[in-house]
Amino acid sequence: MLSKTIQDALNEQIKNEIQSAYLYLAMAQHCESKNLPGSAKWLTMQWQEELEHSQKLIGHMNDREGRVVLGAIDKPQTEWASPLALFKDVLAHEQKVTALINSLYALAIKENDYATQIELQWFIKEQIEEEKNATMVIDQLTMLGETGTPLFMLDRQLGMRAK
Repeated sequence: MLSKTIQDALNEQIKNEIQSAYLYLAMAQHCESKNLPGSAKWLTMQWQEELEHSQKLIGHMNDREGRVVLGAIDKPQTEWASPLALFKDVLAHEQKVTALINSLYALAIKENDYATQIELQWFIKEQIEEEKNATMVIDQLTMLGETGTPLFMLDRQLGMRAK
């Protein structure tokens, strides 16, 4: 059974994961509006992943007799000055999520909640991948540029993402 402290913190993280999904959906739609279908696909897959993350936490809470209480999410940003600015926001957002997961893990340690610690280890590994992927796109945009053929080629590569 979950302590009230852990339950409240997990409910907050579920809200954060859904907020992340909402942000990625807004980013995907921005890319669609800029004729960047590959970037839109990449971000749509991020949207789906974030929803899966929230469902993973919901499952953990249900398995542990917790009570899921969904919180309100904020309207996401909908415009970015450039693809590089957008992907820099992706990285900054993922770094924020990493900090939230790390804080939640520290709380699980403090509460001696070993099952939640194990569950959160998956999220910690996932955040390493998320930050790495965003950094790679930023590096490529910085190196290649954000216009013409290099942007077209990178967008096309992003659209080939399978999972």
